[in-house]
Amino acid sequence: MVKHIRQRDWYAGFEQGTIRPAGEDRSLALRLTRGCAWKRCVFCRMYEKESFSVRSVDNVFQDIDLIRTYLDRIRMIVKPGGRPDTEVIQTLYNSFEVKDRIAFNAAMDWHETGARTITLQDMDPLVMDPLELVRILEHVRSAFPQVNRITTTTQSRTLARMQPKALDALARAGLSRIHLGLESGSNRILTRSRIGATRETHIRVGSMVKEAGIELSVYVVPGLGGVELSVEHALETAAVLNRIDPHVIRFRSLAVPPVTLLAHEVERNQFEPPTDVMMVKEIRLILDSLMGVTSRVSSDSSLNLLEEIRGLLPQDQEKMIAVIDHFLELPAQEQVHFMVGRRMGYFNQLDDMKPGFELDEVKKSCLAFGITPENVDIVIDEMKKHFV
Repeated sequence: MVKHIRQRDWYAGFEQGTIRPAGEDRSLALRLTRGCAWKRCVFCRMYEKESFSVRSVDNVFQDIDLIRTYLDRIRMIVKPGGRPDTEVIQTLYNSFEVKDRIAFNAAMDWHETGARTITLQDMDPLVMDPLELVRILEHVRSAFPQVNRITTTTQSRTLARMQPKALDALARAGLSRIHLGLESGSNRILTRSRIGATRETHIRVGSMVKEAGIELSVYVVPGLGGVELSVEHALETAAVLNRIDPHVIRFRSLAVPPVTLLAHEVERNQFEPPTDVMMVKEIRLILDSLMGVTSRVSSDSSLNLLEEIRGLLPQDQEKMIAVIDHFLELPAQEQVHFMVGRRMGYFNQLDDMKPGFELDEVKKSCLAFGITPENVDIVIDEMKKHFV
């Protein structure tokens, strides 16, 4: 794996990163690494100001043991799913010899949600030595035997350096789900985006994860090919998904954060981002091109225009395509109303756009700011900047 120059990792208390994978909002977050070991993707600036480092196993153990200490006593005082008043919480916190507010709050939140799942942070903990990861996973399972799912995020370039037997060992130690940034299946787009992997790498490591018995959740970025490579992006991504057949496919529509390499390309007219409508058409082409895939599809991101594109393949394939067609068949002004209402937080699905207060507010905003089918894409781009 990645070679690290280790300095002494002084323990400064319980740590948590800022990002959780989709579907892990109820999980306890345990931080194994800080930041991102790659930091070259043209569309990302998530960890640009944070130096990458690997936490020592001993320090991770201290985090685990601290949460265990807090959780054991919380269970004695607080009913499962319950939340006592502020005075009880403060009294409970003051009863501990070691006081770490971040760890205590994490333990309280985890108890409230059932304390069944854990996610390993930051961006790519699998860059650690697999033997160290196994030790951490075993300690987690020993401290929290009730846990039924342990997940993490990674990239194909990291998995490509792992031996299958190492991944098998992680699975045996309790790693049950991997969130993998697939992004695209086009080699041209992967190279231009500086992902650090090829379509062939995606296929190989995706198959390796599944063979290890680990659930695979992959992320696809509609729009990453720009206007120029939109069709190529959709078709070649679908071809890779057909080969891997992941357990979950998650769409994360492209947004261009300022001060990224991609933003500079946009400014120099070297990259033309697709509109929301074009990205919806991209998703349609991907779905229509999937064959023999049994994945669960999710569109659970604030960046996606149509959150209701979700279901199981192949049985819900036509239903998901029909949702897209419904939107594309709307009159241009109604499309504008939905696009603006979605970004304003009024609409999550097409059926939300019915006569009433929300639609009236959207129409007022469109009139007040002069939003029309001709300029809506400019407005939406500005609104999406608040989500990245």
